[in-house]
Amino acid sequence: MLPNRYHFHEAEPRLARFWAEHDIYAYGEHSSGPIFTIDTPPPTVSGELHIGHCYSYTQTDVIARFHRMRGERVLYPMGFDDNGLPTERFVEKTIGRKATEMERGEFLAHCQEVIEQTEQRFTDLWHRLSLSVDWRHRYSTSSPGAQRVSQWSFIQLYQAGRVYTQIAPTLWCPECQTAIAQADVEDADLSTRFTTLSFRAHDGSILPIATTRPELLPACVAIFVHPTDQRYAHLIGTKASIASTAFSHQEHIEVPIMADELADPTKGSGAVMCCTFGDSTDVRWWRTYQLPLRAAIGRDGRMSELAGSLAGLPVAQARQRILTSLADQGLTLDQQTIQHTIGTHERCGTPVEYLQTRQWFIRVLDQKDRLLEAGRAIRWYPEHMRSRYEHWVENLQWDWCISRQRFHGVSFPAWTCRSCGEITLATLEQLPLDPRTTTPCQPCRCGSTDFEPETDVMDTWATSSCSPLLIAGWPDDAARLARHYPATLRPQAHDIIRTWAFYTIVKALNHTGEAPWREIMVSGHALSESRSKISKSKSRSNASDEPWPLIEQESADALRYWATSIKTGSDTLVNRETMAAGRRLVTKLWNACRFAAPHFAAISREALHSEQLPPGLLPTDRWLLSRLARTIAFATRELARNDYAAARGAIERFFWSDLCDNYLELIKSRLYNASGAPREAACWTLYQVLLTTLKLLAPFLPFITEEIYQGLFRQWESSISIHRAHWPAEHPEWLDTGAEQTGTALLDLLGQIRRYKADHGLSIGAELDALRINALSGLRLELEAALIDLKSATRAREITIIEDDGQDAPLLDVIMV
Repeated sequence: MLPNRYHFHEAEPRLARFWAEHDIYAYGEHSSGPIFTIDTPPPTVSGELHIGHCYSYTQTDVIARFHRMRGERVLYPMGFDDNGLPTERFVEKTIGRKATEMERGEFLAHCQEVIEQTEQRFTDLWHRLSLSVDWRHRYSTSSPGAQRVSQWSFIQLYQAGRVYTQIAPTLWCPECQTAIAQADVEDADLSTRFTTLSFRAHDGSILPIATTRPELLPACVAIFVHPTDQRYAHLIGTKASIASTAFSHQEHIEVPIMADELADPTKGSGAVMCCTFGDSTDVRWWRTYQLPLRAAIGRDGRMSELAGSLAGLPVAQARQRILTSLADQGLTLDQQTIQHTIGTHERCGTPVEYLQTRQWFIRVLDQKDRLLEAGRAIRWYPEHMRSRYEHWVENLQWDWCISRQRFHGVSFPAWTCRSCGEITLATLEQLPLDPRTTTPCQPCRCGSTDFEPETDVMDTWATSSCSPLLIAGWPDDAARLARHYPATLRPQAHDIIRTWAFYTIVKALNHTGEAPWREIMVSGHALSESRSKISKSKSRSNASDEPWPLIEQESADALRYWATSIKTGSDTLVNRETMAAGRRLVTKLWNACRFAAPHFAAISREALHSEQLPPGLLPTDRWLLSRLARTIAFATRELARNDYAAARGAIERFFWSDLCDNYLELIKSRLYNASGAPREAACWTLYQVLLTTLKLLAPFLPFITEEIYQGLFRQWESSISIHRAHWPAEHPEWLDTGAEQTGTALLDLLGQIRRYKADHGLSIGAELDALRINALSGLRLELEAALIDLKSATRAREITIIEDDGQDAPLLDVIMV
C-alpha cells in the first residue's frame, strides 16, 4: 500500500540508486528488438551546467524512455566535450592564470584536474535529474578513443584531398590568440565612429574616404569605387595619398584607385579603402587584384611595426591616436556615431581580425549541393529548422578552418620534413599520438629523418563532429558500425545547427557517403526573466534558476514537467508556476492511486491480465476506456514525431478531466456500495486506466510513476520497473463511439448539476431529491444502464429518464425536481 504522502526528497535519490543497481537503462547488446541510437550532445566543459541544459536534455530523455518502453534497444550514451578553446578558457578562469603564463605540461595538468572535477558534477546532476543514460557508454572528446577517431578522420580526409594546409587570410581572435572558423563568429551591433578622411587625388582634389577602422590606414593597399560612379570615374587608374608620418614609417601612404562592383556608391562617400585585412571584401579584392600584403595588426591584437610610433599599442588606443592626429592635420572631413555590425568571437566577445597565418582547412565550399541534399535526407523536428541549416550552407564563404593555436586539444598526427617540406602522416596503429613526442614510423620519401611536428591542435568541433562515428565504433568495429550508423536521432539546440549539425554532416559525408542520422530533434533555450538565453557565463547571475536548488525545492519530476511543456524547438522562460503545476500533478497521481488501491483486491490476477473485456462493463466504463484508447493512440503518434509537449498535454487532460474530475466521481457508489459484476467492472477499469496512465507519464515523470508502480502495481505486474514495462498498446477494441457519445452526455449532465448547485449555494456533495432527464431514445437506454453512476455523481435520490423524440429536442435536458 502507498503511505499517506509522497516525499520526493527521499524517494528520488533512492529510486535513482535502484535503477543504477538493476541496470534498468542498459543497452541490450544481445537482446532482440529494433535499435534506437541517440547521438547525444556532449556538454562542453566550459562552465557549470545550468537550467537550460536540464530543459533540453530532459526532452531527449523523454524520447529515449518512450522508445525503450516500446521494446526498442536504446543506445543512449553520454559524452563530455572537454578539449579545445572553450575548456581552456574555463580552466584559466578557474585557476586564475593564463595558459601562456606557465609551461604547457603544467597547464595541461591543471586542465585534467578541472575537467575531472567538473565532469563529476555534470554526472551527478544528470543522475539527479534521471537521465536514462547507459553510463557504460560514457566518453569524452579528449579520451584516447576519441582522439584516435579524430586523428584517423584527419588522416583519411587528408589522403582523400579534402584537407589542406595553406598560409592565407584567416579569421583570428586577438584575445584567444588563435584562428577561428566562420561558425565561431557572431555579429554584434556596436556604437562606432564613422569618420570621413581627406585623401588627396593626383590632380590635387580631395577624395573623401569614410571608414570605421582608421587604425588600418598603415595597411591600406588600394581605394575602390564602383565602375559606374560618375563622381570618381576620372580618377580610376590614378593614385591617391594621405599624410601618414604619425602612424607609419612613410611620409605619405599612396595607393591606386581601382573600380569594382563590390564598392557601394551609397555607403559613406562611395569610395572605400582596401586594407589587408579589414573584412572579407578586402580579402577578395586582395586575391582578385593581387594586391600587396601589409599587416598592421599582430596576433596579439596590437599594432605591428608597420604602424611606426604606434607599434605595440592595442587597437583601440591606436585608433584614437590616429583620429586625433588626422584631426590636428585637418584631414578629417566628417565624423558621425553610428550603430555598426561587426564580427566577434562567440567565446569571448572580442572583435575578430583577418590575419595571414598558416592553418589547416577542410574543403566545404565545393560541396554545397551535396551538403544541402544530405540535410534534406534527414527528418527535422520541427521541420522549419532545416531552413536554418540550408541558409548557413548557402551563405558559406570560407572552407572550414580546423586548426587552433592553443594547448589543450587533439593534436594533428602529422610532421613536416625539414629537408623537402613534404608532410608525413601517422599510421592507424600509432593512434592516438602527440607528434611532439612521437616520430614517424619511417623516413620521409626524400630519405630525411628530420621532421618538424605539428604544434597546433584541432578545433573542438573537429572532434565533437565525430560523435556518431565514435559511438558506432568507427574505424575499428565494422559490426558495431553497421548496427549504430547512421544514428537514429541527433538531439541538439538550434544555435549550434551551423556548427555541430553542419560539421557532423560534413564529416559523415566524407567518411561514409551518407547523413549521420535519420532524424534531428532541435531544442530551444531556457530564457531568463529578461528573455535572454541562459548560458554558462550568465547562469550564475540568478542563483534561483540554478538546477540543484530548483530540484531540491520543486523535485526533479516538477522540473522535467516544466521542461516538456513547450512545443519542440521553442524557447521558454524558466517558470516556477509551471513547476508548481507539475508538483500538483504528482500529488494528484499519488492521491488517485491511494484512493483506488484498496479496491484492486476485488479482482483476480487472471482477470487483470486477461485480453478479454470483463462482463458487466457499464457505459461509463466503456466511455473511459474508449477515451483512453484515443489518448494512447494520440500520445504514441506524437512521441514518435518527437512532439513530447502535445503527447503529455493529451495524457494530462485525460487524467485530470476524464479520470479524476468525472470518472472517479461517477463510480464511487459502485466501489463502496455495490457488489458483483458492476463493482468488479469499475475496479478492473480503474486498474487498467491508472496503470496505463502511469506508463504514459513514465517518460515525463520517472520518479513518481516508479514509486507508485513499486508500491502498488508491482505485486501484480512482471516488469521489475515501470521503465522496463511495455508501452501501452493502442487497444482498437476499446474504441466505442456510442459509449463516447454517452460519456459526452454524462459530462454535460454533470456540468448542469454542478452549475445548479453553485448557483444555489449548495456544496458539490449536497444531495438532490430528484432529477428528471429528458433524453433522446438512443441515449435513454445507455443512461439507464449507467443509473448507479449517475446517482453517485449527482447525489440525487431519484432519477427519472424520459424519452423525448421531439424534432427539436436537445440530446439531453435536465430538470431539478
